Amino acid sequence: MFLVIDLPFIIEKLVLILIVVMGSLLIAMYTTFAERKVAAILQDRRGPNRAGPFGILQPVADGLKLFFKEEIIPNFSSKFLFILGPSMAMLTAIMTSAVIPWGDKVHFFDRDISLQIANVDIGILYVFGVVSLGVYGIMIGSWASNNKFSLMGGLRAASQIISYELAMGISLIALIMVTGNLSLKEMVVQQQTGHWWNVVYQPLGFLIFLICAFAECNRTPFDLPEAENELIGGYHTEYSSMKLGFYLFSEYINMFISSVVMSTLFFGGYDIPFVNETNLQNSIGQWAVLLQVLCLLIKVFGFIFLFMWVRWTIPRFRYDQLMNLGWKVLIPLALINMLLTGGVVLYFNK
Repeated sequence: MFLVIDLPFIIEKLVLILIVVMGSLLIAMYTTFAERKVAAILQDRRGPNRAGPFGILQPVADGLKLFFKEEIIPNFSSKFLFILGPSMAMLTAIMTSAVIPWGDKVHFFDRDISLQIANVDIGILYVFGVVSLGVYGIMIGSWASNNKFSLMGGLRAASQIISYELAMGISLIALIMVTGNLSLKEMVVQQQTGHWWNVVYQPLGFLIFLICAFAECNRTPFDLPEAENELIGGYHTEYSSMKLGFYLFSEYINMFISSVVMSTLFFGGYDIPFVNETNLQNSIGQWAVLLQVLCLLIKVFGFIFLFMWVRWTIPRFRYDQLMNLGWKVLIPLALINMLLTGGVVLYFNK
């Protein structure tokens, strides 16, 4: 038996992986710039405006600064784990993009090229599995630093993510009851061919998922693991140079991927609203796929702006408030939503 290697398919996937990874890094880099600008507008000041025209080269300057700063590894740290922590956080952040459908197929060089790295039947389970691994990068880095503030930040991150993943998972069960599958691609196709996006059928589930996404990404008002005024910098207190950069970039990549997942699950993904996309493809051909990708990115940037707006509007929760919200409010609400959804689905499928 001979192993048949489809070289064009491998090249196609490698190119798509490169585009998605580099695109995620670029968007994460300029999200830092956008956040500083949004904060400046909300606080009635200018924001970064020195590096390049209108300050657009500020992310490049920040990246170069991190890259050329001195690498400092504490003497009493566990050096291998100290390096592994930020590397693992960055790797898991990028891996979540593997099952995201960015658009319909493109016909190129007599091949139908899918704008999805891996179309697996259990795509949403893959996303949750990889996201769950991300906390190990935080925990390993915080423990290996041999710093009490870092360890406290890591413990906060672990307990916070575990608590909010429960409510997020239960809210997704209700969505899966409605859609009947676990494939992100199929969920987008259902919303394309149906009359409404999933947010219409699951408004409470979406709200729970959104709040949990803030906690999963360690974003204000749930940024207790970093809490500068309490823990200096939290789990990355002892980090410098690109190790610190990996932690910072992974946070922004997680925010970007969370926005993509929410857009895909609840807002039709690359579906263009009020447009028959079959007719659109017949009229403008392959350009319709670019419009789909652009539509998805517009939805994603809307969620990213919401992340920023909330950060500079709502103060940080106390730790007991954070836990109470997760265990006493969101989980009961998610369970009620799941039971109600199950009852409605059972009634209409008689």
